[in-house]
Amino acid sequence: MTAHPAAPVDTVAALPLDDKVRLLTGATPWRLHPLPAAGLRPLVFSDGPAGVRGTGEIPGWTTAALPSPTALAATWDEDALRRAGRILAAEARAAGVDVLLAPLVNLQRTPVAGRHFEYFSEDPLLTARLSAALVTSLQSGGVAACAKHFVANDSETDRTSYTARVDERTLREVYLAPFEYVVREAGVWTVMSAYSGIDDGVESSPAGSHHRLLTGVLKDEWGFDGIVVSDWAATTTAVAPALGGLDLAMPGPDSPWSRDLADAVRSGAVPETVVDDKVRRLLRLADRVGALGAPGEQGAAQGRFTAYALGSRTADPAPRAAGPARAAGYADGLRELAASATVVLRRPAAGALPVAAPADVRRIALIGPNAVSAFAQGGGSAFVEPPYVVGFDEGLRAAFPDARLTLEQGADAGRRLPAVDPAVLCGAPLVELLDGTGALLGTLPLESWEGTVRDFGPYAASAETLRLSTELRLTEPGEHLVEVGVVGRHRVEVDGTLVSSSDEEADGTASVLDSSTNLPDGTAHAVQVGDVPRTARVVAELQRLRSAEFGDMFRGVLRHGPPAPGRERLLSAALDATRDADLVVVVVGTTEEVESEGWDRTSLALPGDQDALVEAVLSVAPDAVVVVNAGAPVQLPWLRRASTVLWSWFPGQEAGHALADVLIGRTEPAGRLPWTLPDADPLVPSVLPDAGGVLAYTEGLHPGYRGWLRSGREPAAPFGHGLGWTDWAYGGASWEHAEDGTVTVAVDVTNSGARHGSEVVQVYLSAPSGGPERPARWLAGFARVSAGTGATVRAEVRLARRAFEVWNPATAGWEVPPGAYTAHVGRSVADVRRTLTVPVGGR
Repeated sequence: MTAHPAAPVDTVAALPLDDKVRLLTGATPWRLHPLPAAGLRPLVFSDGPAGVRGTGEIPGWTTAALPSPTALAATWDEDALRRAGRILAAEARAAGVDVLLAPLVNLQRTPVAGRHFEYFSEDPLLTARLSAALVTSLQSGGVAACAKHFVANDSETDRTSYTARVDERTLREVYLAPFEYVVREAGVWTVMSAYSGIDDGVESSPAGSHHRLLTGVLKDEWGFDGIVVSDWAATTTAVAPALGGLDLAMPGPDSPWSRDLADAVRSGAVPETVVDDKVRRLLRLADRVGALGAPGEQGAAQGRFTAYALGSRTADPAPRAAGPARAAGYADGLRELAASATVVLRRPAAGALPVAAPADVRRIALIGPNAVSAFAQGGGSAFVEPPYVVGFDEGLRAAFPDARLTLEQGADAGRRLPAVDPAVLCGAPLVELLDGTGALLGTLPLESWEGTVRDFGPYAASAETLRLSTELRLTEPGEHLVEVGVVGRHRVEVDGTLVSSSDEEADGTASVLDSSTNLPDGTAHAVQVGDVPRTARVVAELQRLRSAEFGDMFRGVLRHGPPAPGRERLLSAALDATRDADLVVVVVGTTEEVESEGWDRTSLALPGDQDALVEAVLSVAPDAVVVVNAGAPVQLPWLRRASTVLWSWFPGQEAGHALADVLIGRTEPAGRLPWTLPDADPLVPSVLPDAGGVLAYTEGLHPGYRGWLRSGREPAAPFGHGLGWTDWAYGGASWEHAEDGTVTVAVDVTNSGARHGSEVVQVYLSAPSGGPERPARWLAGFARVSAGTGATVRAEVRLARRAFEVWNPATAGWEVPPGAYTAHVGRSVADVRRTLTVPVGGR
């Protein structure tokens, strides 16, 4: 990491205390305060693991929706991550964003983690290298990356309250390792502390106050010179986070720091020098992203801060072109990323494409709930509004323009009723605001109901209840279901019948942090419609949800389920289409109700009747191509029965084109699993804290594939697995020591299949006997190579010294246990083609 000079002491120390504290707290949920006297404009933050979510300040803002981080990780390709970083940097500049809250470098400790799809991998090395590639690319575009969530915040259940208990060696070798890499190797400019607490056996504190980790490890030991920002609304006190090493409390304008930090300094509880260090870090960040003006630009006072000039400043942000215009420039890149990340789990034979001759395909059956509605991205703060999403049907129609495509849902995957179609509403809803006594204050002019109201107009001071009145015009005969998903105190009537009510108050901040409230539960009411259309009147009274951090709001989701065709009718129509088709593609997967920030999954099964659908289709069309549209693992009980199974991830806005490119061989599906696909009895580390709020990482050094190896069991598909459309033969292998303690493993690989392709050569290590506890096997290095059919290439895989090291808590340092290590060279952790003995001396 490049070292930067510190600023003169008196430049920051001379600022008034209140000005300094103001800089360390948000002015809004996404902007910081400016300091005109220093030439400092407001720094702007945005969510962004798979797209730049923006601040909500640009009307109609849309942004490129990239493949999910798990998809990007499946490339095992640092160049692919650099390409993704360039797109994110360009989109951030177009939105006026300085700091993108990405990447998430937590590990996929458990397959049920709600944000699993936002993390890269269950392996620390793969996570580290891919994260560093994205960080380097993003920051070379003048946008700060933010590595999050520091540290051991790897699940969502009770995420704001549990304490992760992780022994020091596990913390160092597994969970801190990718953070250390992006600090030391990529020079990340910002780090976000976690919501949860951490007990490392020495100190037990909230992550945002953990002095040993934030100050002792991150800043002092690793030399991190950027800012540590809190997760949004994670800071609840002033003194402990300030002393612990937190630099910026978000969001604003109301936080414990904005209220209490200046007084804490005046009372002597927090030394002012501690605040000065935070301000210096913030100004350093501002200079890096081009938010600090040059001398003379902002007046004579600016000259005092020229010591923060740390090299060439970023160019002015790109023009804010319309979303579709910008997206057109990214389309080919996003399409290629999604296609190349696709993992071939099963195939009939090397080189045997699902579609050998596209011109011969006359009838296509596209089946499945995710075929009807592609799940392009996960839920929660990772969700963005893209300018378009290419559906799977659209992609196949473009690839097979002369074929007749039949699209059938086949099964139901939803857990809740769908949001009401605006076309069903009889005009604009009536929205009335009531005070605490129930008296009418006035009405709000809304053209439609989108689920949340934040602007209360002239009634902001007194409004306590929102009353929504609307009518649904129901035309289709049969049973319609109507409900309002609610949060907290409410009363819901349908056609004058009380459907649901509660006097239980809800906290606004808690409701935002628990993303499940974006899909709040409701009580469905059945409305019968005969041959004559009728209306259903809905009246819902909703509680004002108060949140100092995120702003007050009213929230209620109006849902409508038209008469269902029934499971048998859905399946029958799908099988009818299948019988007549030349190409059958079944797309199954998860939904926004399953994979999202805010909650963990309770099951790894595909939701709804999707497994039964696949089994039925395979009975009629054994050669059907099954596509899994999911970001995180799901169980596939029919996996061994299907001839071709593709994992397409959350592929982003080019979903349909990417799938078509894979099916016809236009783009190689070169993906490899960055996690283990579990079998019917998955190994699932607990996400449930004990009665004392402690979540113990009892698996220690053995998350993911390491745990599977330790158990002696075989998963449905191993870590690193991916077949592509060709085969590879491994030749001779060798190793060579270097003076810096690294080892290079070289192996000749030959493309023995019928198509050009690429291979990910993976090297795993096993430890010599007699030393400290180690995993049975761990990833030590990897390299991607490409070759035409029959060609041989030499893959060289560098194993860093750290691959051999263990953390010794007794000496508080790294050391290499001496002895003969075994290097396992192959295509996955289970598919080993060559083994080498590598003697290593300890020191």
